[in-house]
Amino acid sequence: MQQQRRQPELVEGNLPVFVFPTELIFYADDQSTHKQVLTLYNPYEFALKFKVIRHRDVRPCHYGVMDKFRLQVSEQSQRKALGRKEVIATLLPTAKEQQQKEEEEKRIKEHLTESVFFEQTLCPPESRIASSGPSLLTVFLGIVCIAALMLPTLGEMDSLVPLYLHLSVNQKLVAAYVLGLITMVILRT
Repeated sequence: MQQQRRQPELVEGNLPVFVFPTELIFYADDQSTHKQVLTLYNPYEFALKFKVIRHRDVRPCHYGVMDKFRLQVSEQSQRKALGRKEVIATLLPTAKEQQQKEEEEKRIKEHLTESVFFEQTLCPPESRIASSGPSLLTVFLGIVCIAALMLPTLGEMDSLVPLYLHLSVNQKLVAAYVLGLITMVILRT
């Protein structure tokens, strides 16, 4: 008797869909933005089929309206949708508006950076000498990051730690990044 190898049954709608970018901005006055690339990644061992609907209505009544592209993926030989992802699409009247917003945000960030730098330079030299090490908050944050890196990653089954304490890879990457920043701060003092 020959054994047939069966693939696991996939549950409808629960398959993660990986798409980039997660947001699209179109400008009515800039024809080059009317066609954009939306990349769908397939990390699975089977071919995917998907649908994307074209939208051609560029009228002033649609300016600022947040629309959505819904990508539904399914196995090529199946009809049921295994996963879906919505990509926000916004139509703006002009690219100048967006550039003005970005410039304003940049000015605010620069102003905040300058004020922080200015406040740091105003500290008298005696206070820097008196503080011989990192602050208590810095040390505490470092310990929290180390503890986060020691917790199990999502998907590890043979762990005594409760499931709600399992961290994703992205959370661990953030903890490692913050720990690196803290290390730099400690080495500077």
